[in-house]
Amino acid sequence: MRSETVSQELTDTIVAFDELGYRGSGAALDPELRPTGAGPIDISRYPGRLIVVEGTDGAGRSTQMALLREWLEARGYGVAHTALTRSRLVGEGLRKAKQGHTLGRQTMDLFYATDFADRLENQILPALRAGFVVLTDRYIYSAMARSIARGGDPDWVRRVYAFAPQPHAVYYLKIDVDNLAPRVLAKGGFDYWESGLDCQEETDTYHSFVRYQKRLLSIFDQIAEQRQFAVIDANRDVLPVFRDLKSGVTEIVSSMQGGTE
Repeated sequence: MRSETVSQELTDTIVAFDELGYRGSGAALDPELRPTGAGPIDISRYPGRLIVVEGTDGAGRSTQMALLREWLEARGYGVAHTALTRSRLVGEGLRKAKQGHTLGRQTMDLFYATDFADRLENQILPALRAGFVVLTDRYIYSAMARSIARGGDPDWVRRVYAFAPQPHAVYYLKIDVDNLAPRVLAKGGFDYWESGLDCQEETDTYHSFVRYQKRLLSIFDQIAEQRQFAVIDANRDVLPVFRDLKSGVTEIVSSMQGGTE
């Protein structure tokens, strides 16, 4: 019953996110910035492009982002890169807090929201105004999915991130748990948080990882379907995945000035 309830709550949240988010209601404090809950920041007038690569840890995001950045820069595009927990204001504090394995769910949610808000104001928006392609290694959707997977209130999480701009494209690297687990082991083993050890009564790390990741990926799949992400099969080798990603990004940046085909 719990999974059905979460699924329905998530569906309702995504629909509400659409209804709230893309009417663009709310007065601006600044030409761009609006208070949380007033609707997303409008980036449509900026010359840059906001491109997001989403997926769980081990799906290959970092590798694909590095390839994508190199490919875009080789074609004359200015590229800015940002990622989860890379805020100069709170990124280091968040990483240190997680090391202690003591963060409560809501505290963690607000840490991630602050990290995103700071990067949005100081990295993403300035780069878009300057005409850069902004590559974002995970966006609000990762934070939302993690919160919901840990039992968070989907409606509350949605409202926290209501100010987030709509990206020009979101590419979801979809991977099966059976392929994910060996990759994570090869990179150094199962992480406390990515194994869901903070929110599950499991003593075996592997089983906790599989159980948590199945729930997380199910939520990601629902968000991807509702939000119409471009889904890329990340079970494959690096180059086939990159070819699909490159094909999609080519369409997004083709109308920009400064690049060469």
